[in-house]
Amino acid sequence: MPHAALSTLLLLSLATATVADCPSSTWVQFQGSCYTFLQVTINVETIEDVRNQCIGHGADMISIHNEEENAFILDTLKKQWKGPDDLLLGMFYDTDDATFKWFDNSNMTFDKWADQDGEDLVDTCGFLYTKTGEWKKGNCEISSVEGTLCKASIPYDKKYLSDNHILVSTLVIASTVMLTVLGAIIWFLYKRNVCSGFTVFSSAPQSPCRDDCALVVADDEYDVQLD
Repeated sequence: MPHAALSTLLLLSLATATVADCPSSTWVQFQGSCYTFLQVTINVETIEDVRNQCIGHGADMISIHNEEENAFILDTLKKQWKGPDDLLLGMFYDTDDATFKWFDNSNMTFDKWADQDGEDLVDTCGFLYTKTGEWKKGNCEISSVEGTLCKASIPYDKKYLSDNHILVSTLVIASTVMLTVLGAIIWFLYKRNVCSGFTVFSSAPQSPCRDDCALVVADDEYDVQLD
């Protein structure tokens, strides 16, 4: 029984000590990354104003690299985040080599552009049209955005954790130590009580106590032998 109790305590300690890959429950994990939608409307002068919202949380604006990720974002936006119809993607048009690039420096391995003719690509941003899942090109000069979608790689950069997250981590560690010490004390008390309360008579060939138990011999036994 004590073995089972101690094992349970240790398992609970390990489970409590497990730190989530993403920083909090407001983030969603998918394909080795963490995603969160910041449901805050902000005034925008440049796209960097939007990007700084994510950087402040240890992340960057969203980048999408396959159809599965694109579908995941659409599904989560509708069911959990309740995002807008047009979502600003974390990309920019590089006029030096006339290509779109992701702000997070990942490779442009996937795209889902809708057919758009005659658009001017100078000062152009990418938008995810959430009703169809297609990407559209649009002017970066927007006055405001209704929320920002951010993405961070796993492992999450712990230096961006807020004071609340640091406090939670500290409490988790302290709880783990306390549970481990408590389990050790319970086991010690059990062993001491079992061994100290057991009387061994000469007629008993073996003792159920292990080597670390002290043998207590009854006084009456010696009196009988002397007679």
